[in-house]
Amino acid sequence: MKDKIQSFGRFLSGMVMPNIGALIAWGLITALFIATGWLPNEQLSTMVGPFLQYVIPVLIAYQGGKMVGGQRGGIMGVIATVGVICGEPNYTMLMGAMLMGPLAGWVIKQFDKAVDGKIKAGFEMLVNNFSVGILGMLMAILGFYVIGPVMGALLAVLNGGVDILVNNNVLPLVSVFVEPAKVLFLNNAINHGIFTPLGAQQVEEMGRSIFYMIETNPGSGTGVILAYWLFSKDKTTRDSAPGALIVHLLGGIHEIYFPYVLMNPLLLLATIGGSVVAMFYNTIFDLGLAGPASPGSIFAYVGMAAKGQTVAVFFSAVIAAAVSFVIAAPIVKLANPKSDLEDATAQMKSMKAESKGQTVASTANVDLKAVKAIVFACDAGMGSSAMGATVMQKKLDDAGLGDIKVSHSSVSEIPAGTNFVICHKDLVGRATTSAPGARIVTISNFMNAPEYDQVVAEIKAARN
Repeated sequence: MKDKIQSFGRFLSGMVMPNIGALIAWGLITALFIATGWLPNEQLSTMVGPFLQYVIPVLIAYQGGKMVGGQRGGIMGVIATVGVICGEPNYTMLMGAMLMGPLAGWVIKQFDKAVDGKIKAGFEMLVNNFSVGILGMLMAILGFYVIGPVMGALLAVLNGGVDILVNNNVLPLVSVFVEPAKVLFLNNAINHGIFTPLGAQQVEEMGRSIFYMIETNPGSGTGVILAYWLFSKDKTTRDSAPGALIVHLLGGIHEIYFPYVLMNPLLLLATIGGSVVAMFYNTIFDLGLAGPASPGSIFAYVGMAAKGQTVAVFFSAVIAAAVSFVIAAPIVKLANPKSDLEDATAQMKSMKAESKGQTVASTANVDLKAVKAIVFACDAGMGSSAMGATVMQKKLDDAGLGDIKVSHSSVSEIPAGTNFVICHKDLVGRATTSAPGARIVTISNFMNAPEYDQVVAEIKAARN
């Protein structure tokens, strides 16, 4: 079930994450040039509306259509989404684009399958162009008369629910569900699949959104890592904490603290507590960000603050960190230092299962002497995998294996032909499906995984 939820969430966030740069550009233009911005400019502020109304939904639709039906699917998604946008002009159609883009991509994909091998020579270009044109037109009409109004009604209901949560000061309780979901690697799905579209609608109305502050606040994770750094009885875990803190707080890769919480699930009380208290503070002082903070580093979090709220937004992160630390410190201090034993036991069970053919952790056909590329995979392919790839590349370079290049990728979009993959242990099922026949190495700690050194040692031994 978790794997299916992660896959669905990855699909949603996969449409948004490649376009985060556009969202940030729009957020900066909004923060700077609207009437209440830092540098009010009536002419430049005219870009805000078109960006949100057309550019961003079209970009998302293209990405969604391309994910399903390739480039032709992307074009279909754009055409169809224009109909959705025009069919319901009262709402920003980010969610409409996330629905219509993949749907249009699926339609052209099915058409291409149906006519494959049946087109007479010389008519290929004619059929290809007119199929997209005709089907795209029909999908745009469907979007105008059906999908647009339906999505408008849905957004009206969602906005009504949001108003109820905000007006009754219960929005902070959303963190009770968000924080546990994050450590199950659903953070990208929640933030980019749900909060980003809702936040965009709120920014259009108010110039800022509190939804951008829920998942991206780095404070809760900071408190947990600080508690491990100061009070953990396990030296390895304690020594890994400073590096993890830098990557999390300054780099914005929240996945780095998930294993620390999973080592002791009671620490969810700390992350939930920090997030809930910070959200009450944000609600009371009516705080919000002008655009998405991505990645969720303290720099991006504070940098996207609405005019006049920079210091207050910074204290939101401080409050979350302080509350999280106060709750986490006694939990970490009283815990038994058994993480090493648990990791060793888990590794032993994995090796035992492999010997019985119960898992696919390696493939006999993979010749370590011939390995020239390693893919580090994570859920979205942009955060923890990029950091892990950097760490792994440095270890290979230091060992004289610099000819092996380490790249990063989404676990569901591992390049074809890849024969060596590193990923988090919770993603091994999806990695196996995405890269059948590849050697797959799983880790649980991105910064201090012993598997990094094991991989280097194995490859070096194979070459000697």
